[in-house]
Amino acid sequence: MTEFKIDTKTIKVQYFALLRELRGCSEEMLETEADNALTLYRFLQQRYDFPLAPEQLRVAVNDNFATWETPIQANDTVVFIPPVAGG
Repeated sequence: MTEFKIDTKTIKVQYFALLRELRGCSEEMLETEADNALTLYRFLQQRYDFPLAPEQLRVAVNDNFATWETPIQANDTVVFIPPVAGG
């Protein structure tokens, strides 16, 4: 029988504005198999019932704005930034 090794990694995810309110925390350490920012967000969106589509967010990896295709590596910090209303 062939065994497949799943590439899991530990990352830090930070949430701002609406996502922080919905999640109930500003950050968490997470074990994930996600290979890029989009896959990670889709997983979190399903897990926490986030209503925002990826197109409505900005994503940053390790303090740099990134694309949704940006690879996620072990020990990365990923931030999802929703639109912010201000006045």
